[in-house]
Amino acid sequence: MELLLVLALGLVAGTLGGIVGFGTSIMLMPALVLSFGPRQAVPIMAIASIMANASRVAVWWREVDWRATAAYSVTGIPAAALGARTLLVLPPGVVEGVLGLFFIAMIPLRRWMARQPWRLTLRHLALVGAVIGFLTGIVVSTGPINAPFFLAYGLVKGAYLSTEAMGSLAVYLAKAATFRTLGALPWEVVTQGLTIGSSVVIGSIVAKRLVLQLDAERFRLLMDGLLLMAGLTMLWAALQ
Repeated sequence: MELLLVLALGLVAGTLGGIVGFGTSIMLMPALVLSFGPRQAVPIMAIASIMANASRVAVWWREVDWRATAAYSVTGIPAAALGARTLLVLPPGVVEGVLGLFFIAMIPLRRWMARQPWRLTLRHLALVGAVIGFLTGIVVSTGPINAPFFLAYGLVKGAYLSTEAMGSLAVYLAKAATFRTLGALPWEVVTQGLTIGSSVVIGSIVAKRLVLQLDAERFRLLMDGLLLMAGLTMLWAALQ
């Protein structure tokens, strides 16, 4: 019964994540911690995140901006591997608490960035990839941080969802490979991640029709709501 509830939540989380490009990990992580414990929840979520991002790429394949993906991934991949190794020596709760406050602060910052006339370049995305890749190696989700930068590069809706997902997919693969090398990703955890990730994939497919019907202002409001949820969830995780 517990697993069925997690799968149902995965379907909802996958749908919301497929609409705004992040939020799947934010919704699923508390349930995974309660069901499997914090140590096992992180690698399970890494596998589910790989499946979630891969499904978004598949749904919006024709709209991927490959130059932006390459610029982000070339620094993000090694940074994520370094972050995953750093995770093993950090005090628990410190990073989650800082990121929780940062996510909430990103709500007004994202709106301020959207009003500016400047746009990010490929060099900027490479710098962003290095910083966020490292953070992704340490914590469960950094999707809310990614969003403003990919949007500031000029991507919207399907192009934003697919390109951000492709960059995140590369980073999560590096994170999972590092976990596997360090013995933190046994086959039991891989199986659990694939099972939960399957419900997320279905949600991502359902989300495409909703994205096509969503106007820009509601899209922005939904993103702000998930940023607030992300911040509160990270602060909750820091207190555990």
